[in-house]
Amino acid sequence: MNRIAVAALIVLAAGAAQASSLLGNQALTRWKIADNCAKQAQKAFPDFTAEANAKRDAKLNECLSGAILPPREPLSPKQ
Repeated sequence: MNRIAVAALIVLAAGAAQASSLLGNQALTRWKIADNCAKQAQKAFPDFTAEANAKRDAKLNECLSGAILPPREPLSPKQ
């Protein structure tokens, strides 16, 4: 009886670990996509003028929405 309980516990623990690793992998994938969007926006508008900052923020949010990710807060202060 104890062997069955231990085996069931091991199977349940392995299933929970696999599910958590899937969620972790999904989160890492989303972060990589968001980082790539930020890199593309920075490359497109490398200057740090108010106009370039606004365009960079717009490009970043456009890329994030295309990847079905939530928008980030603007990096530049609103004027």
